[in-house]
Order: sequence, then C-alpha cells, then structure tokens
Amino acid sequence: MAGLFVNALKAHQWIYENSNGVVGHRLLFGNPTLLLRTIGRKTGKERTNALTYAKDGDSFLVTASNGGSPRPPGWLANVKAKGDCEIQVGTKRIPVTATATYPDDPEYARRFQLADKVNQGRYAQYQKMTTRPIAVVVLTPR
Repeated sequence: MAGLFVNALKAHQWIYENSNGVVGHRLLFGNPTLLLRTIGRKTGKERTNALTYAKDGDSFLVTASNGGSPRPPGWLANVKAKGDCEIQVGTKRIPVTATATYPDDPEYARRFQLADKVNQGRYAQYQKMTTRPIAVVVLTPR
C-alpha cells in the first residue's frame, strides 16, 4: 500500500512539473501543493519536491515530515545548507528564503497547527510516529 501511495505522489509531481503548473496545484486530495526547488548540497543539482503548504501571511509553510520517518527528507538538509531557493505555486514561480523552525521557536506551534489543518491532521499523526521533531519550514518571498 505504501508503494502505491509513493507512486501516486511521484505521478502528481510529474504532472505538476510537466504541465508547468497548469495541473497539480490541488490535484492530490485537494491539498494546496507547491513545488520546492532547491540545490542539492552535495551534488549542486536542482532538486524538486511537491509539498502540501499552508499560508501564513505572505509566507508559505511546509513540513519536513517525511511521512513520520525517523529521518527527515533530503530537501530539508538542502534548504538548511542554502536557504535561497524557489517555489512554484500553480504557474507562478517565486524566489524565497527558507528557514527551518523547531519546537523551541515561539511561533512553531502556531505554524505547525496551520500546516496540520491544511493536511487534515496527518502531520500530527506523523509526529507521533517519530521521536525527531518535525520541522516547519517558512518560505518567505524575497
């Protein structure tokens, strides 16, 4: 079952990228989805990830949940190494600065709640599956 879900996520991202954002913003479960483009910290190559997001003022919030895995997603290390990256929301590309936040940040709980609500409570479930704190990454337009 997990393999089917992973394949659905890959297909969603492929459609989003290959339609230049015309299709994909709300394709999977109706969740608003953006494409996060980072530079690989080891390879220097562009990496793209489709992620559910929430809005917080002008900023976008994404979570580094990795489905509740004990390991964070690779894109988190990339944004920590180089915070200047790009997102695509629908057909619009936006240069952003990414900042990872954790439970010791006074805004973390509020941000986590915003992101969790958009994803119908899945992030809270993922947090229960792992001991690592799931980062909420703030993507602020430059």
